[in-house]
Amino acid sequence: MKSSIKPSAAAQQPMIVKYVETTHNGIQSQTLARYAIGYVLRGTKCIYNGDKRQILNRGDVFYIGVGRHYVEDIPDGGQPFEQILFYYTPADLQRILLHLNITYGLNISNEHLCERCNGHAHVAMPGWNALRNFFANTNNYLRDEDFRHDETAENIKMTELIYLIVSHEDCCLKSKVLNNADAAKENFEQIVYDHIFDDVCVEDLAKQTNRSLTSFKKEFQRHFQMPPHRWYIKQRLMHSRLLLISTSKSISEIGNECTFPNTSHFIKLFKKEFRMTPAAYRNTHLGSRMQRQPEEENEADLLREAL
Repeated sequence: MKSSIKPSAAAQQPMIVKYVETTHNGIQSQTLARYAIGYVLRGTKCIYNGDKRQILNRGDVFYIGVGRHYVEDIPDGGQPFEQILFYYTPADLQRILLHLNITYGLNISNEHLCERCNGHAHVAMPGWNALRNFFANTNNYLRDEDFRHDETAENIKMTELIYLIVSHEDCCLKSKVLNNADAAKENFEQIVYDHIFDDVCVEDLAKQTNRSLTSFKKEFQRHFQMPPHRWYIKQRLMHSRLLLISTSKSISEIGNECTFPNTSHFIKLFKKEFRMTPAAYRNTHLGSRMQRQPEEENEADLLREAL
């Protein structure tokens, strides 16, 4: 069992991990290098997308794609927050799907189309009976030290989980998982996510993904539902928002950390995206105790310069 450890990009992580949080640490930024299917055992989990928040409770199952995510894990009263995550790569998924098809003749189809999950990096839904029983059983296995060091046992459990999902009726979770079977898609996404805070042009990104500029832009639009420049700005603004409500860093420090060219430009873009200045956003979410009057006056001057 892993306690108070956040999912990271470490490739040496095991396939199945239980996370336990005893304290409420607020909104946290996480970056995943592998896809993940998770289950809330206890407490409440919040996954943020822009200004929208999806709330997950005990018994909910969720999918999270590669890249950066903003989550909040909330313990239940005096009891810790607990979740189980299964990590996998497209190669893992391809191997399992092939095994299910050859060994059991499983005919897998995916006709799910829905605006709710299209373009989103995460989805969540209540777990059905078979899935809830599966995770309860997995939780018992994770108490066994031998199981947690047995790669074969992990692969068997992962195969069982994938079977339960792909044999279920069409839904957002099933659709997201099956879409991960494309290794080329994962490579494209990983390169895009790796450069969120880098000063890199679209032409260089196209070269790194072995695509022409036109092909890269079209594929980017299909993946992320918006042009590259706009998407990168949005990701940096989302990260700046987290820093505003989770740190005491100044507006200029946050703008610099999120790689905006100057503070006035950062404020202008933030106001356009969230309809308020960074200082106002911080004040709204944390109260006036986190906001110093000199900083607000300085920000007002910088905003006037930007307009």
